[in-house]
Amino acid sequence: MKHLIKTLAGFCLGLFFVSGVAAQNLRVIPMPAHAEMTSRTVVLKQQPVISVLSDDLSGEASFLAEQLRGQGYRVDVARRGKIRGDILLGIDPALEGREEYRLTIAEERIEVKGGSPAGVFYGVGTLLQLLENGDLRCGEIHDAPRYAWRGYMLDESRHFSGEERVKELLDLMARFKMNRFHWHLTDAPGWRIEIKRYPRLTTVGGIGNNSDPDYPAEYYTQKQIRDIVAYAAARHIEIIPEIDMPGHGTAANRAYPEYSGGGSEDYPDFTFNVGKEETYEYLTNILREVRDLFPSKWMHIGGDEVAFGIEGWKTDPHVRALMKREGLTDVKQAERYFMHRMTDTVAALGRTLVGWDELMDLNVDPRSSLIMWWRHDRPNYLHKALDNDYPTVICPRHPLYLDFVQHASHRVGRTWDGPCTLQDVYAFPDSEFGRWKVDAEQQAHIVGMQVAAWTELMQNRKRVDFMTFPRLCALAESAWTCPERKSYESFTLRMEDVYRLLDGMGIYYFDPRDPERHTEPEGPVFRKKEQPKADFKD
Repeated sequence: MKHLIKTLAGFCLGLFFVSGVAAQNLRVIPMPAHAEMTSRTVVLKQQPVISVLSDDLSGEASFLAEQLRGQGYRVDVARRGKIRGDILLGIDPALEGREEYRLTIAEERIEVKGGSPAGVFYGVGTLLQLLENGDLRCGEIHDAPRYAWRGYMLDESRHFSGEERVKELLDLMARFKMNRFHWHLTDAPGWRIEIKRYPRLTTVGGIGNNSDPDYPAEYYTQKQIRDIVAYAAARHIEIIPEIDMPGHGTAANRAYPEYSGGGSEDYPDFTFNVGKEETYEYLTNILREVRDLFPSKWMHIGGDEVAFGIEGWKTDPHVRALMKREGLTDVKQAERYFMHRMTDTVAALGRTLVGWDELMDLNVDPRSSLIMWWRHDRPNYLHKALDNDYPTVICPRHPLYLDFVQHASHRVGRTWDGPCTLQDVYAFPDSEFGRWKVDAEQQAHIVGMQVAAWTELMQNRKRVDFMTFPRLCALAESAWTCPERKSYESFTLRMEDVYRLLDGMGIYYFDPRDPERHTEPEGPVFRKKEQPKADFKD
């Protein structure tokens, strides 16, 4: 991984100096690493033929054909070796990066070559943007991403989205070359994934959301999940499921209280019981079904904010017996015992554990885990992860949590430390690395970055849209494009095409050009005695 990141960094830096000014005017997001374009325009014929040089690219050819038909073209896909078409897709072994591609546009033919099918897919994505934006000129684009992990997290426990909406988000992620969809499927308000061995997890645990504790059960069936996973895979997006433990287990504990470890006055039944052997069997059975639904090598099990409900462990007889048996001196050590066992369980299931940065306090093995650094006010946890060779995804609350307001006039959302503006997201992480003093050796362990849509105050599509867009586009460019190639001025000009796209899709986005154009949607009306606390995840 370290070698790959250094290779891509060198690739980006080297090409920057030969790419000239032409690429800055290219109407594509994210900005490619290198482009040599002429002023000569290419017009794609109305009945183009797509030909492939590898059977592995049939999916990419079908995707391109479908998208071109959506733009009004009548497309044919030739069988391999039968015809050299107007658009040629192929694998080039000389392209070392898996997601690297070369797009060559000439009057007689367009060629998309990639280091793998993923690289071809991203080249196809660039071609489609150029076509859609009326910017198809002769020339060559040679491109590769800055980071391997370019992610978006959607919290479905607080408010449920549904299959159609998730697929729409996956389409938009794919357009901007994002490749990790972190799916937060379980938490205190609701359990959103069908587990056949424990049906009450959805029929009981799926009842309620952050606005209404009695809302009818909402969840994804295993068939729906398989359909969504396949839909994402066709767009080279990997879905990482999150089943939160040992905290944030309230919804599951409503369904199966025998596995509850209790909680606190503010967070009742918040934890799983780490002292019961039956709990480990229960959670392992759940993760086994999750494993069978998601082919990703990653499995996220949370591990955050356990302290909110750990008080109950101090008096629970099963936890006390565990502590005596294992020689543990406090409940924090019981938490560490649990997480080490579950790390081994995840590894035995053939997956690599992902968890929030609290795992740094539990000494999990860096060879079998990935850390998500989210507490921006605790840079020492980032340094601890990087200095101890943990592969790390950077997703700090400020500026990458989308439940923060994005304009000073907004009132629904987090406001502490100020708004997270479009420019803040675009400048990250380069504007912050000086403050954190991340050196080259540490940088080698950063595998990517991710924005997070926590939905406490995003009760419907309109609010998710408003809080997600256009900030998702800024993250996409920051995660893909080398720092030397980034320009906020250029980005804002290229966003004009995106705003037209979002308008056409009916996306209710925040418009930084005119903050009053789309007024801030109202927040949810809570059917509770008290509104949830303003600081939702700290």
